[in-house]
Amino acid sequence: MNVFLWIVAALLALAFLGAGLMKLSQPKEKLAASGMAWTEDFSAGAIKGIGALEVLAAIGLILPAALGIVPVLTPLAAAGLVVVMIGAAVTHARRKEYPGIAANAVLLLLAAVVAWGRFGPYSF
Repeated sequence: MNVFLWIVAALLALAFLGAGLMKLSQPKEKLAASGMAWTEDFSAGAIKGIGALEVLAAIGLILPAALGIVPVLTPLAAAGLVVVMIGAAVTHARRKEYPGIAANAVLLLLAAVVAWGRFGPYSF
């Protein structure tokens, strides 16, 4: 189970690192044009903030546990991603973007599994 949790955490970290860096590096208009219509409901600063949270969570999923420095940050990062995905699902639901909700639900479930495993029976 430990290996499974590492794999899930690594996949989540890659997904959120990519998504976060994209939100940090591209202007709001380009994100909206590339299929992220939800960005129209948020300010450019809020989008950059979401991107920064995603990047920090991606780092928090891997580095603390890998380096053995405050490894409790790993399940906290996973729990933070659960909260971010709840917010994303609510945003997509308000906009009636149902495929987005499905993607959020999968990411939320994976983050919840990492949080449960690392807070619980497979903690560091």
